[in-house]
Amino acid sequence: MDFSPVWISLKTTACASAVTFVLGILAAWAVMFIKGRRLKAVVDGILTIPLVLPPTVAGFFLLYLFGARRPIGSFVEDVFGFRIAFSWFATVLAAVIVSFPLMYRSAKAGFEQIDQNMIEEAKMMGLGKWGILWKILFPCTFPSILSGMILSTTRGLGEYGATAMLAGNIPGKTRTLPLAVYSEVAAGNMDRAWIYVAVILGVAFIAVWIMNMTAKADREIKM
Repeated sequence: MDFSPVWISLKTTACASAVTFVLGILAAWAVMFIKGRRLKAVVDGILTIPLVLPPTVAGFFLLYLFGARRPIGSFVEDVFGFRIAFSWFATVLAAVIVSFPLMYRSAKAGFEQIDQNMIEEAKMMGLGKWGILWKILFPCTFPSILSGMILSTTRGLGEYGATAMLAGNIPGKTRTLPLAVYSEVAAGNMDRAWIYVAVILGVAFIAVWIMNMTAKADREIKM
């Protein structure tokens, strides 16, 4: 039994979750201060679009940008001597792109529920944008942020289409759990596929349980 897909998925998910957590909060915070409804709507649409795109289409765009002899991919390879496509880093990049909207939307929804009078009073007291983020927005919307992190983490763990396009399905290098499930089913090894599926189901169940417990605790505090 090859457990490398489990290890690769855990590394990929951990790194992608950390990046998505930071980027999602910062993006939601930055969108709050955009002036003009139209501009805000355009930026919000751009940041959300990976959520509604088919993963293979998202992977196509990633491959076009980060593949060999492509704009960003060739630049990185020429300057740093590092090829992004079909590397482990590509699995992280794909997971970040497809899971980012979930973190962003959850943080944004939480930020929008904050009383604007509280934010205005904080500004009058001399609190800057960073201070508002870390002293007001983040503590007051922690349940929403945690839910967003759980959803984005599980989405990253289950990512298949964009990963297959950008990182490929290389055993021991880029073969994550979803790709391993596909490979084992294609090879007729259903018993092995069930083991990988069980791991994914176990992680997903734990994630949903944590999210429900967090929501319950938040309701009890507000009551």
